[in-house]
Amino acid sequence: MESELVLHNGDCHCKKVRWKVQAPTSVIAWKFNCFDCSMRGNTYFIVLHQRFELLGDSVQFITTYTFGTHTAKHTFCKFCGITSFYTPWSNLDGITVTLICLDLETFSHVEIQNFDGKNSKNFYNQSGIALQSKIHSTK
Repeated sequence: MESELVLHNGDCHCKKVRWKVQAPTSVIAWKFNCFDCSMRGNTYFIVLHQRFELLGDSVQFITTYTFGTHTAKHTFCKFCGITSFYTPWSNLDGITVTLICLDLETFSHVEIQNFDGKNSKNFYNQSGIALQSKIHSTK
């Protein structure tokens, strides 16, 4: 059963990009091994796009990088370079937020699972990651 939804605050290193996300207190975070993610060493969890909100003037400090199919939109801060969130190819209806960019005190439990991005087509179908950006609770 999914835990109650709460607001979690996140930001980049220089705090020019700030946001909040409504998510459970217990989440599954994904450590990807694809080329881009493994170079950055980031671990993410995915939420429905409507549960993510940029704060203040953050949008002016964001730039986007795409590659390959240009489906994923890798956003990062123009000043510090941190990718605190992005739109993943696996969940175009969701936002992937970088776990370490959040105030972790608002979580009761974080389970980290590996996502085999090097074999993404097969693993995508087996992992259940597509369900991460779907509405599971109305709390």
